Amino acid sequence: MPAKTENIWLSAWYRGRWWTWLLVPVSWLFRGLARARKFYLQNLAPQRNKRPAPAVPIVVVGNITLGGTGKTPLLIALAQRLMAEGWRPGIISRGYGGRGGDYPLAVETSTSAAVAGDEPVLIARATGCPVVVGADRRAALKRLLADYPCDLVLSDDGLQHYQLPRDIEIVVVDGRRGLGNGHCLPAGPLREPPARLRSADWVVINGEIATPLVAAPVPMRLVPRHFCNLASGARRALNDLGDWRQVRAVAGIGHPERFFDTLRQLGLTVSEHRFADHHRYRTEDLQFPADQPLLMTSKDAVKCRELATVSDNWWYLEVAAELPERFYLAFDQQIRRHRSRLATDRTEVQRR
Repeated sequence: MPAKTENIWLSAWYRGRWWTWLLVPVSWLFRGLARARKFYLQNLAPQRNKRPAPAVPIVVVGNITLGGTGKTPLLIALAQRLMAEGWRPGIISRGYGGRGGDYPLAVETSTSAAVAGDEPVLIARATGCPVVVGADRRAALKRLLADYPCDLVLSDDGLQHYQLPRDIEIVVVDGRRGLGNGHCLPAGPLREPPARLRSADWVVINGEIATPLVAAPVPMRLVPRHFCNLASGARRALNDLGDWRQVRAVAGIGHPERFFDTLRQLGLTVSEHRFADHHRYRTEDLQFPADQPLLMTSKDAVKCRELATVSDNWWYLEVAAELPERFYLAFDQQIRRHRSRLATDRTEVQRR
């Protein structure tokens, strides 16, 4: 979808434009079809909920809204924490925007975003975890477990991919935009009704939210760490921006306003350049005066690194998701319970 068209729809959904109400009857039809699809995939579809061996806990990190919510930084933070605690997580993803051809595809740190998609490449480079992409997440899961010694799987999105087995669901909501006007597509930004949040194990709120959506949400903050140069890898501290005052910034993400606002909070005057989510950058997209630094998100950087030879003044902002320690402790206990249950089930099957 072109950036201008995408922005028109997102603005209408999240700012309550009157004409979206004309689409409410269509959204009722969408909800009915979505409910029927969910029932079929969970109860009638062949091989439903069957896991490829070995059976390991599967955690789905997703959302019910269109537009960016902070899902990828959360998944990276979870993977890093799990590895620090001795787990060997593997990751599956759809690989949106990639054109690898041969799926499911194993993502290496050297894999191009044009082949595997921007988010899987970013995740692979940030975590070092094995990552496998493919529109058929069950096939991606099967290859991941066959090729890598993982004892836990994180699914990047896939909340609505109901043929994918899962033990834990984490839904991420952008605190600033919430659930928009509360309607399902096409009248609103929702892939599923708001009640879907109640069936998730965890609802993570990225930033402050005016109206609580569930009884015990998990707060999350995206904290800027430093700027990193695309060409050299050099880092620049946030408190030492030197002559950076006026900058140009590009964003091809689901919620570019959050990125631009963060730059302003750092004291920068920003000239904004918006692109559609998952935009495939070309050199002509980034032809700006050389006297100003060009800033972007880490998601954009994995697609622009190959173009950075034209300038040594391109930088991306590295951020980290911060969550309460109580969440990590409870999450660790939860996945350990699931691992024990799966081991018990496997033993019982072997005895039969």
